[in-house]
Formats: sequence, structure tokens, C-alpha cells
Amino acid sequence: MAELVGLVQRLEVAVGRLEDMSSSGGGGGPTAASGAVSVYVVAYDNLISGPVAQYTALSQKIGGDVQKHAELMKQAFSCQRQLLVTASSSQKPSDSVLTSLLAPMSKVIQEVQSFREKNRSSPLFNHLSAVSESVPALGWVAMAPKPGPYVKEMQDAAMFYTNRVLKDYKEKDKMHVEWVSTYVSIWTELQAYIKQHHTTGLSWSKTGPVASGGAPSGGAPAPPPPGPPPPPMNLDKSSSGDSGATSHNALFASINKGADITKGLKHVSDDQKTHKNPTLKVQGGPLPSGPKPFAARPTAAASPARTLPPVLELDGKKWKVENQEGAHGLVISDTELKQVVYAFKCNNSTLQVKGKINSIILDNCKKLGLVFDDVVGIVEVINCKDVKVQVMGKVPTISINKTDGCHVYLNKDSLSCEIISAKSSEMNVLVPNKDGEYTEIPVPEQFKTVWDGSKLVTTATEIAG
Repeated sequence: MAELVGLVQRLEVAVGRLEDMSSSGGGGGPTAASGAVSVYVVAYDNLISGPVAQYTALSQKIGGDVQKHAELMKQAFSCQRQLLVTASSSQKPSDSVLTSLLAPMSKVIQEVQSFREKNRSSPLFNHLSAVSESVPALGWVAMAPKPGPYVKEMQDAAMFYTNRVLKDYKEKDKMHVEWVSTYVSIWTELQAYIKQHHTTGLSWSKTGPVASGGAPSGGAPAPPPPGPPPPPMNLDKSSSGDSGATSHNALFASINKGADITKGLKHVSDDQKTHKNPTLKVQGGPLPSGPKPFAARPTAAASPARTLPPVLELDGKKWKVENQEGAHGLVISDTELKQVVYAFKCNNSTLQVKGKINSIILDNCKKLGLVFDDVVGIVEVINCKDVKVQVMGKVPTISINKTDGCHVYLNKDSLSCEIISAKSSEMNVLVPNKDGEYTEIPVPEQFKTVWDGSKLVTTATEIAG
């Protein structure tokens, strides 16, 4: 099946080249000859028929959400190819036109990222996250002068999740390991492609027509250009006719008097000045305080934020704990080894998990306290703030990612636990003493990296206060 999918991909690329050759009207720049496909478009086709096709085929084998996600990625690469075809035969347009040319690809990129957000409870969430975190790399076409390093940065953003996939499936299913390798190779080969053909930015034709951005197929036509500006105001005419002209003439005549303009002013004696005759303030009442500021317009009451109902239920093999607010007695007791717990957007609450289960995930939680007995897989803390995790039994691994404030309480049976952290701060591990008290130890957040002649060596550092 994988070979068949790859063959279909190559046929689609070949058909795309024939269509480009039949529709191209020639031009200079990157296009080799009239009616021919640009060299860098052909090189991009090799990328699509190579690692992209392999990634699509493996995703189809895995199936489910990964397959659906791969279909969206296939659309994204197709949109980018169309932009490259346009650039190979057209000169670079204005920024506004370029934005319209990038719009189809940007839309698909957003769909790829939205798909991950809509499927957070998917058993293949790490696969979806790896793709979602790195798909912005396709925006290299708008990056100058260093599009290659930008792709590398986006590739590195996916490493956290690709490592998770490798950890979960290394001993269980080699197909997922191959999927990671193939997917990562897409961005590695894209960097090599950019370095060869678009080192400092997308290469546009030098002699072709300026690219124009039309309305997408089936979309509304572009709005008509604005009309001419209104004619300048004629100061010699006014709605009041001759009286307006007379008043203007009188004003200019007064200005032309120069220093004599003050001769018509009335002299004010000291007894008529309020600062020299305080009685005038009493007689005349309080002085006006000047114009009042505009009163703030009454605004409509802000609509209350939509709150989702709290959830605590078993869905298949997954315990869902969602949207809990101020719930301090949440308990999951009827557990099995194959079950997982997924807590999402739980704030100011406490959750206790009894028994031995597979894994626990805390996602987007604030001020949540978690107490559990035994976990045979991993406890993950993602995008959380001010959470506390207490181990009553054993757990092999605790992962903390994109979290600010996390306290991990270990017991004597879980001291061998591995704690993996990334992009997090204010992490502390509390280890029990012989007398039953805890010693709090901070997890390093600052590191020093040096080159030892053959490799980079990274060690934790501390700033002397």
C-alpha cells in the first residue's frame, strides 16, 4: 500500500509539471526556457515525491488522526508548489499582492494547527503536535534573508514531541519510529533545497511580468479601486455668498495693521482685574472651570465568557477530567492498568488517582494539585501554572513542558524517577528525609554549553547572588 501511495504521489507531480508546461507562456529568470518548468520547481517536486510522499504513505498506514493530518499537510505543500511556479515566471509583486498569493498556503497551515487543538484527546496527540509545531516552516517563502535557519528553528520546535513518539513506540511499533525519521527528513531536505535555490529568500523571475494576486477560485472578486479624491476647497467661496468674502477681507485687513492692531483694544484698569481686586471673585461667583471633558459613553455590559460544563468521566480507556473550577474532592478510584487520565483546564482544584494506571496528563491547568498512587508509564505536565504533583507509589518518568511553577513531591519508592523538563520555570523537587520532612531542591533553569573539541557539553549553572 505504501508503494502504491508513493506511485500516486509521483504521478500527481508529473501531471502538475505537464500542466505547468502547457499553461506557461515563457519568461526569463529561473525558468530555463519558454514552456519549461523552472529548475527549482523540479527540485521541489523531488521533495514532494520523496520524503513528503513517504510521510503520507506511513501516515496512511498508521491511520486515524495522523492520516487526516497528513492530508492537510499534502495540501500545504501543494499550495507552496503553486506559489513557486508563480515565482519562477513572475517578478516579485508588492507586499499586498504577495500577501494574497500567500493566503491559500496560510489558510492550510492554520487548518493543520487547528486540527491538533480540536483533537487534544487523541491517542496520537504527540504525532499531531510534532506536525503542528513545525508546519510554520512552510512560511520560509516570506522570510529573508535567512529562510533556511528559520526552517531549522521550526524543525527544532517539533523535537520535543518527536522524542515522545520515539519513547512511546521504540519498543512497541517500529512503524512510528520510521514515521518520525521520515517526517524529520522533510525539513532537513527542505533546508538543503533552500540553500541551493533560495539562499537569501524566495527567488523571483527577473524578466517575467509582475505577479498579480487574483481572487481565489470560487471567491468574491477583488473590490473596485477607490474613486478620485474630492476637489480642493475654494476659500474664495462659501455658502454665505458675499458676506463670507466680506468677513475674510475684514480679517486680513486687521492682520495687515501690524502693531496698530492693538489700538482698538479697551484699557482695563486695576480695579477691574480679578487678581488685583478679590471682591470681584465674590461678586461674580466662582470662575468657570472651562469645558468639561466628554463623558464616557455607557458601554454595553460585557458578555460573560462562555464556560464549558465540568467533566469527570471514563471514555473508553481514558478518564476525562475537564473544566473543573474550585473542585477540591475529585477522586478516580476504579482504575485499571491500561487506563490513562487526561486533565484539561482544571483550575484551583485537587485530583486524586488511586490504583495503578498507565499514564497521567495535565494540560492547561492552574493551581491544580495531583496525588496518585502508581503510574507505569509517564506523568506529563504541559502548559500549566502553579501545579503540585505528589507521588504516593512509583512512577518512572515525569515530564514538565512549557510550565511556570511546578512542585513534585517524591516518596522513598519513587526517588529513581526521571524528571524531564523543557521551556519551564520555577520547578522544584521535594525529597523526603529520614524524619519524614521534605527537602526542596530547585530544578536548574540555566545551562552552560562548551565545545570540548569533539562535541558540545552542557552543564547546569548557578548564578551567585
